Amino acid sequence: MNSILLLIIIIPVVEIYLLIKIGSEIGAISTILLIFTTAIVGIYYAKYEGLNTLKSGFIQLRNNEPPTFEMLSGAAIAFAAILLIIPGFMTDVFGFLLIFPPSRRFIFNTFSKETFRKKNKNNDFIEGDFEDIEDNDDRKI
Repeated sequence: MNSILLLIIIIPVVEIYLLIKIGSEIGAISTILLIFTTAIVGIYYAKYEGLNTLKSGFIQLRNNEPPTFEMLSGAAIAFAAILLIIPGFMTDVFGFLLIFPPSRRFIFNTFSKETFRKKNKNNDFIEGDFEDIEDNDDRKI
């Protein structure tokens, strides 16, 4: 089964389960207010972190350094804002993990090390030198 299709099915089921469990513990009105509060706080914090990331990216560009981390952070913050808008507690937790810089850096480092390990396993390259040979040269094969 396709993993994206599986996520489309599992995520709403888990969200509904959590909404029912938490709603039965703290009440329906409190649950709804909590969902709106996390969305509003998350969106404002995403805006704040997005502006900080943009500022950091301009500083990197001014220093003639590629703003790679800042570009990834910007995309992660946008994705986190979407997760925070979606009603539910599980998506809010993942959204807040992506918004906070220490956890975002940890997630990036974890995935980049995994990607780097996968790339190093495939040593499909040959090192060598080359020399341009003129058309009328005798060494031409």
